[in-house]
Amino acid sequence: MKFNRQVRIQNIEISDQSKVFIIAEGGVNHNGDMGIAKQLVDIAKEAGADAVKFQTFKTEHLILKNVDKALYQKRNAPMNSQYAMDSQYDMLKQLEISQEINCMLKKYCDEKDIIFLTTPFDDISLTELDMINLPAYKIASTDTTNIPFY
Repeated sequence: MKFNRQVRIQNIEISDQSKVFIIAEGGVNHNGDMGIAKQLVDIAKEAGADAVKFQTFKTEHLILKNVDKALYQKRNAPMNSQYAMDSQYDMLKQLEISQEINCMLKKYCDEKDIIFLTTPFDDISLTELDMINLPAYKIASTDTTNIPFY
């Protein structure tokens, strides 16, 4: 693939002449726990990733409160656990990353010399992330045709 220009994310140039830019997917795998989020950063760094990406959203702007979980989520939930009883909304609410946590994760990534990225899923999250001064955003594939998001 030929790039018609060079892109720079923080201190890394991305072009048809550069090495592949690797983004490790942290996503929501932190389960709402900052310690796990830091472990994901550490693992991404150890694996040689250039960046680690999380997801930033406000649940109330993403999903209705009464939506059921997907079938695979119901199937994988331990019987009679709180997770099994939670709605999709409740589950996602526990996975939100606040602006404060994003700031702490960015600082931690800076200390570990790995680029912090996140995917904003709503306008409010994007506005909050703009205040953190990130080098780039990862746009969700579901938003590639969402012209107002740009």
